[in-house]
Amino acid sequence: MIGISRQTDYAARLVLHLAALEADARVSIAEISKLRLLPVAFVRRLAGSLVKAGILHTVRGTGGGISLARPASEISLLDVIEAVEGGIFLNQCLDGKHICPLSNGCPVQAAWAAATKALEDHLAGVRFDALARDSEAHLAAHLSRHAAVRKAASACTVS
Repeated sequence: MIGISRQTDYAARLVLHLAALEADARVSIAEISKLRLLPVAFVRRLAGSLVKAGILHTVRGTGGGISLARPASEISLLDVIEAVEGGIFLNQCLDGKHICPLSNGCPVQAAWAAATKALEDHLAGVRFDALARDSEAHLAAHLSRHAAVRKAASACTVS
């Protein structure tokens, strides 16, 4: 299976949360963790990677928190993936670390490269300002579903 990691999914949800707020809004990691149903330790670690990539900005102390380092319209889903994963590679022959003696003129490698490029181009065009437009409705539905699941789970008792 080809897929993104859980940490990349969480990083995208973290950036989405901040993109849905007013410009320059700063919130705590605990708040984001609670509202987006993410583990605090994971958010803290991801915030470090996203700060290093120039996507987030942190302020310590009273009134501190995390915020977007640049406008949501300038942050793509590809930026987040690259910050967390280091890039998109549909096959290890494209990662620049592995050398295949058959790569010169390999039609399969060319197909992987073309698919990777198409995916990168698409993800580079997915901007967080656009994603944030639907975020409020999504978050409300997400939290409502989570509350219903928790209520149902607490109603179940083991005798």
